[in-house]
Amino acid sequence: MKNIGLSKYGVLCIFSTFLLLSQLALGQVETQPIINATLQGVVLDDLTGESIEGVTIKLEAVTHSVKTDQKGRFQFVTGQKLPFTLLVSYVGYQSQRLVVNTSPTVIRLKRSSEDLDEVVVVGYTTVEKKNLIGSIEKVGLKDVSAIPTGSFDAQLQGKVAGMQVASNTGVPGEALNIRLRGATSINANNNPLYVIDGVFVNSESLQTINTGGKATSPIADLNPSDIEFVEVLKDAEATALYGSRGANGVILITTKRGKNGQATKIDVNLYSGRAKAAKLWDLTTGEEHALLVNEYNGNIGRAEPFVSTAEGGRGTPAEQQTYDRLSDAFRTAGVHSADISLYGGSDNTTYYLSGGYNKQEAILRPISFDRSSFRFNSDQKVNDKIKVGSSNSLSRTGRNQGRAGDGPQGGILQAALHTPTYLSPYNDQGVLVGRAGFDNLTLLLDNYDVGSVSLRYIGNLYGEYQFSPSWRFRSTFSLDYNQYDEHEYWNNLLIAGSPEGLATSAIGQATTWINEQTLTYRKKFSGLHTVGLLVGNTLQGSTFSLTSASGTGFATNDFKLISAAANTTSSQDWDKYNLASFFGRIDYAYDDRYLIDFSLRADGSSKFNKGYQWGYFPAVGLAWRLKKESFLENVTFLDDLKLRSSYGITGNQNGINSFASRQLWSGVNTSYQGSAGIVPEQLANQQLSWEKTAQFNIGLDAALFKNRLSLAVNYYSKYTTDGLLTEVLPGTTGFGEYLNNAAEISNKGFELTLNSVNIQKENFSWSSSLNIARNVNNIEKLAKPMNFGSRDLILFQEGSPMYSFWVYNQLYVDPATGDAVYEDVNGDGKITTDDRQILGSIWPDYFGGLSNNFQYKNFDLQTFFNFSVGNEVYNHNRFFGEAGGARDAARVIFASNLDRWQQPGDITDVPRSDGVNNNNYKDGGGRWLEDGSYLRLRTVSLGYNVSSKVLERLAVSKLRIYAQATNLFTWTAYTGLDPESAANGSANQQGIDLGTPPQPRSFQLGINLTL
Repeated sequence: MKNIGLSKYGVLCIFSTFLLLSQLALGQVETQPIINATLQGVVLDDLTGESIEGVTIKLEAVTHSVKTDQKGRFQFVTGQKLPFTLLVSYVGYQSQRLVVNTSPTVIRLKRSSEDLDEVVVVGYTTVEKKNLIGSIEKVGLKDVSAIPTGSFDAQLQGKVAGMQVASNTGVPGEALNIRLRGATSINANNNPLYVIDGVFVNSESLQTINTGGKATSPIADLNPSDIEFVEVLKDAEATALYGSRGANGVILITTKRGKNGQATKIDVNLYSGRAKAAKLWDLTTGEEHALLVNEYNGNIGRAEPFVSTAEGGRGTPAEQQTYDRLSDAFRTAGVHSADISLYGGSDNTTYYLSGGYNKQEAILRPISFDRSSFRFNSDQKVNDKIKVGSSNSLSRTGRNQGRAGDGPQGGILQAALHTPTYLSPYNDQGVLVGRAGFDNLTLLLDNYDVGSVSLRYIGNLYGEYQFSPSWRFRSTFSLDYNQYDEHEYWNNLLIAGSPEGLATSAIGQATTWINEQTLTYRKKFSGLHTVGLLVGNTLQGSTFSLTSASGTGFATNDFKLISAAANTTSSQDWDKYNLASFFGRIDYAYDDRYLIDFSLRADGSSKFNKGYQWGYFPAVGLAWRLKKESFLENVTFLDDLKLRSSYGITGNQNGINSFASRQLWSGVNTSYQGSAGIVPEQLANQQLSWEKTAQFNIGLDAALFKNRLSLAVNYYSKYTTDGLLTEVLPGTTGFGEYLNNAAEISNKGFELTLNSVNIQKENFSWSSSLNIARNVNNIEKLAKPMNFGSRDLILFQEGSPMYSFWVYNQLYVDPATGDAVYEDVNGDGKITTDDRQILGSIWPDYFGGLSNNFQYKNFDLQTFFNFSVGNEVYNHNRFFGEAGGARDAARVIFASNLDRWQQPGDITDVPRSDGVNNNNYKDGGGRWLEDGSYLRLRTVSLGYNVSSKVLERLAVSKLRIYAQATNLFTWTAYTGLDPESAANGSANQQGIDLGTPPQPRSFQLGINLTL
């Protein structure tokens, strides 16, 4: 028998066979099928775990493909054996080429929100993000839509670089201060333009009832749950086609719609929670208040009022009780929201139908906010060339409004905060009475009757005709209608209603209609040259009417209708203006490498006289995608690098009177001996014209490491000329003021946005987003300084920022005498008005936000911080509450006043309370100007996405359960309740914190369900 020799190849074959058999025995290897296989599986979102409908699954090199159903499942006979090479694609997600070894299989898609192929809306058309020239940021509201605020714009706080969002109060549904790249106007409007599905909407409050300088927000009429995404247009190139309406930036809101070929889905979103104040003011007790009053009187040589009643006093300090009114005024408030939507589509039709109800109690009684909303969006392909559609929203917003801010009459916070704690709410006869000039809080809360109801319709109809693949014509008609009904009744138990009651009622109606036509052309030649053309026109009409009435003298408090009043008065107002516009843009791209566009808009406004009605606003933009150059093509870690620049001019006429340039006569209250008459009301300015802002922007966009890191950097310079300004006239003219083009203002700044995917594993991911910005504001030209706000605290002066604080600079308290020492600016040895100076402004040095998103298996965690550094806030509450005992029973005393100087050697910033130091509460004292910097943990949300196996049994596509906390922590040196509560709703009075409820800390539980 011959020996058999084994070659090295034979040994390898034997070893391989043994290894294969061993793995088969252990169940570690699947045999490859030798017959045609059926491939099935499910496609899930990599971050949320939710199933994705409509994903295209295709075998490589085979024409056959399928789409996932409403639960993300797919199945087809492949005609091949395992493994399969699949091509997977879906809008909004990264396309994949992957090898599948098993069936069924699970495919996870990664979102492409920062992908270069993302589409961005830009002035009546769309472009791919990689070819974007203007400064535009796109924000999805998915992670923030559950923040319990009245309006969606508050949810954008800290999300967009260069966009300052200041919540004036903690009251839901009240107006915000929003500034994009600073403020450009003194008397015209500084608010951005809001465009909802192509409808230009009114963002100015229709409120006429005085609630202490605060105002309601018309933007709160929109349900945030209906919003798909928001785009913020910041530079002149991006806003140019919106002309004068985009002078302060544009916020484009795109609401949700169904998708073609999408099976019907139902989304249900619910949350409920509680909110309360994170802290309240620290006040002196009744005993401490009396001690300070005694100390003050002793220091000025008067008899102490708080001595025993046997000596004719009010009782000793130790005998004084403490009455806690703040606990009566503030409450643990409820927040509730319920939204349901139905959407889907066929090959030719899409639809989205939703209804929502949101109710939020303010932490300050009895203020509340509720909104009922309905939306219907639809799109219909009539044939291959014609498409029509509409967007419609209807809402009813109710408010139980509360007076906060300034003013004793009806001021809830004034009655709760500024009434001294030692004063009983009852008099000697046991009757509830007001104290210190304020209403009795119990009576005020029990009889408070101030409210409003806003009915709002926002909608449009459009039609499109596709002449060819390159040419398209679109016509739209839009309508924004708002009826605002408000009322108040003050009975005779309250100061405002004394002695016989007071009732007022007003109904305002604002209507804006817009008709637009656009013709667009876009074509690519020879694979390298892309040319785009857009021409269009806009016609707009806006009207406003107001009818109001008031009555006094009611028989009893049971009669509240004005018709029951003994004395009635009424008034009526009406306003109208028109705007006609023509615009065009041409753009060219070579190889998606060199990009240029030029746009021009002409606006004609009825607010100006002939010869000055038309404004012409051009813009040009350039971009260079350096990554396309040969010297960077082989830099593998760099996915994209683009340098862009733009320059343009925008106009502004928003916020001024519709007849601002004309001479006006009035017949209001001009009767003489029973006969009607007219009087001159306004002096004409025949040459009044557009306010203009020129803006230069240069930016850099980069994407690295397979788009795991992206950044955008912008530097801008804005200069406003012909600023619209109300100037004072000599009394000899017979007029007090008139509007003129007489100011120049500059804004310069930079913005940085960073997005990163820090970890991307199968079961764990971590992504982050950071934005930081700086804006430097300066008044370049202003003939005379202008003061605004309580005690002239806000100063507008040439060479200084808008909203600067004009105060006396308290240097220290003399340890020897206890006297406050102020800076003697002019050195004349006296402290006079000439010694007031600018010590800061409302503008921060830096501001922005930081978010982190974590995903572990089916759990998700989101945290979001926003911050502001370097801005000042005038704590006007301390001005009133740190007067020592000088105000006696007229005001409360803050506990901080206990740190006052008492004896030689004391080191403190609170002076001795005496006749010399009545400047303890000196008008405009700089002691109450504080650093308003803060870092706020805005939201923390922890969610769980129910697994697909459980969803299968429940017959639902998605179920997420979450818990969320809002405004959980705030780190700040500001001694008030909220550094953001310093923004007053009145124009040009920002930065003064007076009687403003803080933003609440809230906790919620919620579910997101998709059927």
